Amino acid sequence: MSQAEIRVAVLGARGRMGTEAVSAVDGAEDMELVARLGRSDSLDLVRESGATHIVDLSVPDATEENVRFAVEHGIHAVVGTTGWDDERLGRLQALLAQHPDTGVLIAPNFALGSVLATAFAAKAARYFESAEIIELHHPDKVDAPSGTAARTAQLMGRARREAGVAPSPDATTQDPDGARGATVEDVHVHAVRLRGLVAHQEVLLGSAGEQLTLRHDSFDRASFMPGVLLGLRTVASRPGLTHGLDGYLDLGL
Repeated sequence: MSQAEIRVAVLGARGRMGTEAVSAVDGAEDMELVARLGRSDSLDLVRESGATHIVDLSVPDATEENVRFAVEHGIHAVVGTTGWDDERLGRLQALLAQHPDTGVLIAPNFALGSVLATAFAAKAARYFESAEIIELHHPDKVDAPSGTAARTAQLMGRARREAGVAPSPDATTQDPDGARGATVEDVHVHAVRLRGLVAHQEVLLGSAGEQLTLRHDSFDRASFMPGVLLGLRTVASRPGLTHGLDGYLDLGL
């Protein structure tokens, strides 16, 4: 695409991720930053700016409305906001069926290393008896487990079922305080919220006599920007819904 064809509006532009995205788009030679919206700004500003793409880094309560607005106006969307459960994804797919030329990327994580670590975890999970995930984030994060951890668990659980692997053995019968964490696709996920962290995840895989640990660390939100730019450069050529940046990386997931 030429520079004139990638005109970007950033939603959630005043947040930590949004601020990074504004700088990344503004510094990309093949893109033009045409609008930056905060929570109180009207979505009409997106249309009036002539944006061809949005980056939605807002909040879970607003993201569905933001993306619906973009799709209805033929604007491609790259989305890093969490809250996209199966019901919301279903509504989005139905809407996209009415706008077949528009592309949407819903990416739980834009860090390329994290996407690769999730892919490796999904590949490896079928070969181990036990599988668990620990995700660690800053205490200002509003959701738990993280979208990345949920996506990783979903892919791992799917791979294990396809390979005929039973759920991880666990003799726990009493856990009144939820110490064993959430369960996503038969994979336990534990969330840590600690000042000083940014975004970190460990996948623990174990069988008799061995353990494999896959860990990814984002120490700065700048680590997410190559994935955001990749999404912006690719989404128009992938009409419909793509869930996960791995869909653009040919990882076989």
